[in-house]
Amino acid sequence: MIDQVRPADLAAWFAQEGDAPAVLLDVREPWELQTASVTPQGFALVAIPMNEIPARVAELDPGLRIACLCHHGARSQRVAAFLSQNGFADIANVAGGIDAWSAQHDASVPRY
Repeated sequence: MIDQVRPADLAAWFAQEGDAPAVLLDVREPWELQTASVTPQGFALVAIPMNEIPARVAELDPGLRIACLCHHGARSQRVAAFLSQNGFADIANVAGGIDAWSAQHDASVPRY
């Protein structure tokens, strides 16, 4: 099962592993990143578009805690499931995506 984590709860989800490095994997397209993006605070931000994940999965460390982010949560859920099926143990989906991030957590992030 993939954890569904609200943007406001993401820091707590990452912190469950103590000081272990954590990654927010943004799977949106480059134009979306230019439109709206999050500022990493206590985690690394890695951007790999969803369609490139299978070819670039080796760039991700399966030992890290990874939360996946997209616009509303559907693409990131698919990526989280793919990672889970490929040996990644600590995976979550950011429920509601960057749209929820803006609405619930950081209003300075533009909505689109």
